[in-house]
Amino acid sequence: MRNRLRTLLPLALLALAACSSNPQRTGWRGRSASRSWHDNTSLPQAERYRQQDDSTPDIDGVDFSKIPEPVPVVEPLSRYGNKSPYTVRGETYRVLPTAAGYDERGIASYYGNKFHGYKTSDLETYDMYGFSAASKVLPLPSFARVTNLENGKSVIVRVNDRGPFVPNRIIDLSLAAAVRIGIWPKGTGLVEVQGIDPAHPNAEPAPVTAVASQVGKAPRLYVQVGAFADSANAERLAARLQGLKLGPVRVVAVEAGGRTLRRVQVGPLPDVDAVDRTTARLDSLGLPHASVAIQ
Repeated sequence: MRNRLRTLLPLALLALAACSSNPQRTGWRGRSASRSWHDNTSLPQAERYRQQDDSTPDIDGVDFSKIPEPVPVVEPLSRYGNKSPYTVRGETYRVLPTAAGYDERGIASYYGNKFHGYKTSDLETYDMYGFSAASKVLPLPSFARVTNLENGKSVIVRVNDRGPFVPNRIIDLSLAAAVRIGIWPKGTGLVEVQGIDPAHPNAEPAPVTAVASQVGKAPRLYVQVGAFADSANAERLAARLQGLKLGPVRVVAVEAGGRTLRRVQVGPLPDVDAVDRTTARLDSLGLPHASVAIQ
């Protein structure tokens, strides 16, 4: 079984955090009470977990404010979960060599009961009551600050898992991290993820403030369908999108790498569900894979 794991990792364990977008709330029966239970990583994903769907425990008696956040330290890369490039569900990803300089805005989700006590992609044990996270591109392990752009709350997480492999999500948080920044019980949230380089603590990224505090209104969600140096190409795509009646369409000029790019975006959209519906429709029409933009 070990040889099989060495061959297939991270692919055998990549789906650990792939499916959590809004776990149901249920009672937690405490898997740790069963001494005979163990995570059989040789099983296929469809058979590996006791629960078919993810869920959240009743946390009314849990004081998450007393759980200490991880302190970023220099750690060696895990032997498992860092293969690059790797492909999941037809998408290819490249693992970054370091978390330093990583800064991305997008949609976060969280995962709970279904994965609690099971192995993460680097063969650690997932603890939903610790501050951890899953990322498609950050090295394992690494550290990041995750900030809720709607309220300014942030948390330091230790990234030790791969995922989430669902559209339009950039990070999957542990239950504790989701509670700390106010994403629980909604299920998703608009966040900024900033990589932390423990080897250079003086270069730690500046804290993010809530978008609402910066511009006086809630963050706005857009689906970006393309970016073009040629304005004519941008306008052609914009006209096509307007004909599809997916929502308002705009072309935004930005400076990037010494040249002007014109980003074609649909929005603003009212919520994450609308973003998911829009990107699914674009995919079904064979248009370029869209990304989420938050302003």
